[in-house]
Amino acid sequence: MTENIKLIALDLDGTLVNPEGIVSEANKAAVKKAKDLGIHVVLSTGRSLSRCQDIAESLGKSSYIVTINGGEIYDHEFNLVEQNKLEQQHIERLWELKQEHGLYFWTSTVQGIYNSQEPFDQQLAEYDWLKFGFDIEDDEIRQVILDELNANEALEITNSSPTNIEVNPVGVNKAAALLKVCGWLELNMDEVMAVGDSMNDMAMIKEAGLGVAMGNAQDALKKEAAFVTASNAEDGVAFAIEKVIG
Repeated sequence: MTENIKLIALDLDGTLVNPEGIVSEANKAAVKKAKDLGIHVVLSTGRSLSRCQDIAESLGKSSYIVTINGGEIYDHEFNLVEQNKLEQQHIERLWELKQEHGLYFWTSTVQGIYNSQEPFDQQLAEYDWLKFGFDIEDDEIRQVILDELNANEALEITNSSPTNIEVNPVGVNKAAALLKVCGWLELNMDEVMAVGDSMNDMAMIKEAGLGVAMGNAQDALKKEAAFVTASNAEDGVAFAIEKVIG
């Protein structure tokens, strides 16, 4: 199985980057080794391009970059090749929930990134929305929000940490994005190793030929993974890559 891997998909936060937000030298070396062997290494992150382009550039050219949980996909020259927007009616309800419960929010829009510290300067309808997120420390309130959002069949609900909620349009996730990337590269998902730590990695962990959970991953992800590597503080990505390519 490991000899068949032709694409390695890597989440960023909690995965490729360490707790200090840095890509370790061991991880960089492992990525380079994989690329030198002709394996595609694709970043697959919840971040927007503006928040991951420097990391992508530091690792050398990649065939594609999946951002915003699949909300956008860019090619090796950072040209946009895929974009999936949230409908305005859903944004209005998400904003209502934010107001009703006094929640911390963040969002990725075509026009930029906004959050509770850097709020919007125009009306909601003036933006093109790609992802909306909450961070909710209170377990009961988080569950109330999750129950409503999960009941909405037009939305894809994940997280990138146990306390947050990430909202994309239904069907927009890292697995769907990687399936498109595989089509463009004439590969199939059986030839993909996906590495991640949170629920926004679940779809690609389940659909990849080899799904790998970080040692610091949420328990649900570990249960679905083919194996669990070391944590992001212990160069878990490098360990996983070495396990595949030797």
